[in-house]
Amino acid sequence: MSIANPGEKYTQWVNPHVGTDATGHTFPGAAYPFGMIQLSPDTHNEGWNWCSGYHYSDASIMGFSHLHLSGTGAADLGDVLIMPATGPLKIRPGTRQNPDKGYRSRFRHETEQAHPGYYRVYLDDYDIKAEFTVSQRVGFHRYSFPETDNAHILIDLQHGIGWDKVIEAEIEIVDAQTIIGKRISQGWAKQQFVYFIARFSRPFETFGVITDESIRETVSQGKGQNIKAFLGFSKPSSAPIKIKVALSAVDKEGARQNLQQEIPHWDFDKIRNQTRQAWDKKLGAVEIKSDQPAIKTTFYTAMYHAMLAPYLFQDADGRYRGIDHKIHQSNAFINYTVFSLWDTFRALHPLLNLFQPVRTNHLIQSLLHRYQEGGRLPIWELMGNYTGTMIGYHAVPVIVDAYLSGINGFDVQKAYEAIKHSAMLDHLGLDDYKSKGFIAYENERESVSKTLEYAYDDWCIAQLAKALGKTEDYHYFIKRSQNYHRLFDPETGFMRPISKSGQWKKPFDPTEVNDEYTEANAWQYTFFVPHDMHGLIKLMGGSRAFSQKLQELFTHPGGLSGRHQPDITGLIGMYAQGNEPSHNYAYLFNYAGDPHQTQYWVRKLCRALYSDRPDGLCGNEDCGQLSAWYIFSVLGFYPVCPASGEYAIGSPLIDEAIMHLPSGNTFKILAENNADGHPYIQKMYLNGNVKEDFFLQYNDIIKGGELRLMMGENPAP
Repeated sequence: MSIANPGEKYTQWVNPHVGTDATGHTFPGAAYPFGMIQLSPDTHNEGWNWCSGYHYSDASIMGFSHLHLSGTGAADLGDVLIMPATGPLKIRPGTRQNPDKGYRSRFRHETEQAHPGYYRVYLDDYDIKAEFTVSQRVGFHRYSFPETDNAHILIDLQHGIGWDKVIEAEIEIVDAQTIIGKRISQGWAKQQFVYFIARFSRPFETFGVITDESIRETVSQGKGQNIKAFLGFSKPSSAPIKIKVALSAVDKEGARQNLQQEIPHWDFDKIRNQTRQAWDKKLGAVEIKSDQPAIKTTFYTAMYHAMLAPYLFQDADGRYRGIDHKIHQSNAFINYTVFSLWDTFRALHPLLNLFQPVRTNHLIQSLLHRYQEGGRLPIWELMGNYTGTMIGYHAVPVIVDAYLSGINGFDVQKAYEAIKHSAMLDHLGLDDYKSKGFIAYENERESVSKTLEYAYDDWCIAQLAKALGKTEDYHYFIKRSQNYHRLFDPETGFMRPISKSGQWKKPFDPTEVNDEYTEANAWQYTFFVPHDMHGLIKLMGGSRAFSQKLQELFTHPGGLSGRHQPDITGLIGMYAQGNEPSHNYAYLFNYAGDPHQTQYWVRKLCRALYSDRPDGLCGNEDCGQLSAWYIFSVLGFYPVCPASGEYAIGSPLIDEAIMHLPSGNTFKILAENNADGHPYIQKMYLNGNVKEDFFLQYNDIIKGGELRLMMGENPAP
């Protein structure tokens, strides 16, 4: 990958605190691009606002754990919490309301620093400066203590975030500088294995194990569900105390090898600089020019968030724990975890296709090994576990989009077998869907959403079947992809739930959030037919009627009705930018011949719902999807229908962008006269030729070139 300015520090524009306030659910701590470790502070570990363990509204920290989810709507992880302290040993965590009740320290945001691969904070109650960096599989701590004869470090294996509960844990103090242990827990991930080794830069003078809140001084081993260890130091102010913590999902030896291979020394700043350089290289895949620093910060922070997940889930020796919980050896691919596919198939994976094709191959092979080891492709996979969360079979568009984009370093016949298997199961309403052409609401929750998403996934299968010459399958799945017709009610103009007898469910309120839609209402799902926009436009009465209906989505004066759904955020009218079902809707005006409406609404969404502040994300980040939407939209185009090879053009937010593609080619976007009040495209040129349609093709971008746009204050005549 070529980078025009290899010396530029793109990390200076990243603010990891973006999304840590409101409902972004991000974390501010240290992480490596797509790495195994997310070493970050935990301010609380229960409740909707603390899915990542941290919320900007808090004023105290309970410790620093090594695994965190980025922007999810459910909570887990928080494994292997470490807390430095001075004064009397406290063995229970304090509370947000009363930090003094246990181990916890107040802090101030003014003393925090968060950068890609580095986090620092001052613990006011203990007078300790805490710093963290990471390699791919190792967390590196550095604590600067005050002058004291009573300093200690606590390792808490009971601590977890959200649903995470310990099944079995053990800890062993091997010598005066080394601790090893394991933690098996149950939560969102039904069975999660974490093995660790922690090595200290200087010997501790006192030690002990805490079992079920009972302090056992000089005891070096402990097993159970509520296990902690404490290490005491005298006169720790002479030099910072450093700790290297390596993790493995395989075994303790795997953790030991990870540590030895990645950080065999004690040079904290060397690792910090290496990780920063890794981030600069990744972030430099896109250069943008803008005279507004806030836009650069928001953009590069989005790039940062889009390269946290999926997470590395393989030891340095190539071993990993499969979804069957057996240990597997991989020499041909790198194994990853945390696949939030219902969210990320829409924009994150198409973004990775452009900038990370080699990694995309590894991601797809990871998904295919889940199929081989567990019997089916995952919907939402977490730490080697099927979670059963969300709907559709959206590993399908990820695989198909990659293959049709020329990313084919995997066994495509095995991939086709896996994706067809997903579509031919009889669970989650598929039996109804296959036999009736729709899912009856009496038989399955979220029947409308599942029918619509299955139809899109089936279209993707049809495209791969066609490419592989499987003509019979192509016709079968392309027919199934038209099942969305069965849900469209021409009288109301909405996708509605249908009964077993084929009757519309009554009463019907399109603003109601209920069990027939997934985290949405009828307004927010009616336009989800990305694979057949012209068919949907015809159903709705033609381009004018479609455009008017879509405009009503954005201008609807009323609020949501029905049950409270915290995921539905970032509302403009009935459009919800903070949740995924709506994400391509602003671009749909292009298909109805109203591109100026797309340009207006995309610019408005970027301006109104994203910023460089901690509350700068209007909803859950969802493992990079909310950020990937912004990245594409700032550049001026969006993948409305992954696997189609087509992007709809919007309204670029920057004056110039250069995309440095892995092939060495560059694609440049130039937006002239692009002031805040100039969202409308007057003229376009692709590689010097006048462009009159509002769509780009994957090949237009990947082979390199230039898109030049003349922007103006009013819609083009």
